[in-house]
Amino acid sequence: MAQASLARRAVRRGSQPGPPETAGRDSRSGPETAGRGSRSGPEMAGPGSHPGPPETAGRYGVLLLVLISTYLLSAFSFSKLASDLQVAAFAAVLLLALRTSRVRRRTARLAGGVALIGSVAAGAADLTGTAAGYGAAEIWKALLLLFTVVLIVRRVLDRPTVTIQSIYGALSAYLIIGLMFAACYAAIEHLDSAPFFAGGQPAITQTLQYFSFTTLTTLGYGDFTAAGNGGRAIAVMEALTGQVFLATLVARLVAAFRAPAEQAQPVTGRPRPPRPVRRRPGIPYRGKPAGNTSRTSRHTRVPPARNHDDL
Repeated sequence: MAQASLARRAVRRGSQPGPPETAGRDSRSGPETAGRGSRSGPEMAGPGSHPGPPETAGRYGVLLLVLISTYLLSAFSFSKLASDLQVAAFAAVLLLALRTSRVRRRTARLAGGVALIGSVAAGAADLTGTAAGYGAAEIWKALLLLFTVVLIVRRVLDRPTVTIQSIYGALSAYLIIGLMFAACYAAIEHLDSAPFFAGGQPAITQTLQYFSFTTLTTLGYGDFTAAGNGGRAIAVMEALTGQVFLATLVARLVAAFRAPAEQAQPVTGRPRPPRPVRRRPGIPYRGKPAGNTSRTSRHTRVPPARNHDDL
């Protein structure tokens, strides 16, 4: 009896499962263990699969409005304060172009700091009331606008698709080119002893901008003409720049412009014509035999028909 009871105890011990602690260690799959091997969040994503920052859309509509407002302010105001405020307005245009462009943050901050310091220096030179101070301020305006044009054109050409903001950017660059050449004409007027316009026409901010845009668009009214060789050479360069800009960049952008609804549609290739279906003679479409005829194998022999004489 003792041996039988010992045998039963041994069988019970062998059939019992292990302690819950050991079983829990081997079979547990809690959130800690599962999270280590199966997580696929941004921490485990590689540097190549991490999405970059979203691309900011160009705010060239605001820039275009600022440029038009600046031009109209200087055109309808004959006070000296309006022409002095152009330095600050052109600096603001450059800062807005830097914010819109894809320049590195460090480079943008450096360029913005240089623009602010130079604008303050140009404003101080303008307040001196001398011809050299006026000429230095106009040269600084031209440099600011030139750098702004380069930033805008580069950003417009880097865009993968042509949108309405791209067209606004091209128009803004076109206006900035006209204002830049007007600043060059003003610098020549202040730094040269001879008058800029022929016939004793006044060379003020309004007439210089008028002459610049009529030259840029090749209108050529003839009421204002450059008297010196330097002014004539720069006028020829402006006319060529305006024609090339309109014929290449603006025309290309307008031709490649796509509405937002068209951009949302996937671009598919040209639809291919359906392949012709080859059919055997006497067999209709889908390979079905005509009528109720059955197809016989090549190796099956058809027995000859029997006559009455064979019977």
